[in-house]
Amino acid sequence: MKKSFSLFLSVFLILSAVLCGCGDGSSQSSTVEKTPLTVDRDKSYNYNTREIWCDNNGKKIYGVAYIPETEQKVPLVISSHGLGTNHESGIGYAKHYAEKGIATYCFDFCGGTKSTDTNKSDGKSTDMSVMTEVSDLEAVINAAQTWAFVDSSRIFLQGGSMGGLVSAITGLRQQDKVAGLILLYPAFGIYNFIRYAYSSPDDINGTMEIVDDMVVGEAFFRDLWDYDAMEHIKDFKKPVIIIQGSDDDIVKPEMSENASKLYPDCEYKVIDGAGHGFGGNDLDQAAEYALEYLYKNC
Repeated sequence: MKKSFSLFLSVFLILSAVLCGCGDGSSQSSTVEKTPLTVDRDKSYNYNTREIWCDNNGKKIYGVAYIPETEQKVPLVISSHGLGTNHESGIGYAKHYAEKGIATYCFDFCGGTKSTDTNKSDGKSTDMSVMTEVSDLEAVINAAQTWAFVDSSRIFLQGGSMGGLVSAITGLRQQDKVAGLILLYPAFGIYNFIRYAYSSPDDINGTMEIVDDMVVGEAFFRDLWDYDAMEHIKDFKKPVIIIQGSDDDIVKPEMSENASKLYPDCEYKVIDGAGHGFGGNDLDQAAEYALEYLYKNC
C-alpha cells in the first residue's frame, strides 16, 4: 500500500512539473494573463461601475470606478476633485472615457469637503491640506496598480482646481508610476493665496473659512508655505494637457498658460466663455480635448 502511494505521488509530481514548466520561469499560470487593450477612437464600449475602497495609513478612501466591459487590461484615469466638491465632479468625464475603453476612478479626498454627507472618505476638513491630499492620491495610485482591470503602465492623473494642483505635485513625486497629467483649471495660485493670507508661518493660527462655509485648519497653510509647485513642474517629463476656461475668475487663464510653458511637454487648450468648473457643453468639450490627448498617449 505504501509502495503504491509512493509510486502515485512520484508520477503526480513529475506530471505537475511538466505541466507547470518545471519551475524554470517559463511556466504559464492556470489563470490566463490579460492583454492590454489598444484604445481605438472608432470603437465604443459598454461599462459598469464598482465601488472600491482604498487605505491610506488607516484612513479609508471611498471611490467609484467606471470600467469598460472588456477582458483586456485598460488604461486608467484617476480623477481628483477640487476643494469642497467630491468624487461626483469626475463622473461626466468618467462616462466619456469608459465608453472609449479607458477606465476612471473617481474618489473622495479625506476631509476634502465640509460635510460627511457628501464625502464618504474618512477625515475632517480641518486636518486636510494639499499635501494630505497628495498622500491620499499616492495611496490610490499604489492600490490601482494591483487592480486586475488596470494596465499599470498607463495610469493618468486628472484633477480639477485644487485637485489639479494635487495631481501635478503627485505626478512629480510618482513620475515612474504615472503616464501623464490632465489638468483642469489647476489651482497653482494656492501658494500665492497662502502668502497673501499670512505674512509669516508664525502668524498661522486656528481655522479659516475659505469657500462655501468650508473651514480648514493650520495644516492647509503650513504644508505649502515653502512649496511653490510652479518652481518644480519643469521636472515632469511626461505629456501634460491643461484645459482652462477663458472666463475663469478663480484660476486666471494667465496662470494656466504660464504653467503650460514650464512643462517640457504640454498642450494648452482654452474653452471660450467657460468659467471655473465645466458643465454641459463645456464639459463635453473638455472631455473631447482630454480624449484626444489620451488617444495619443495611451
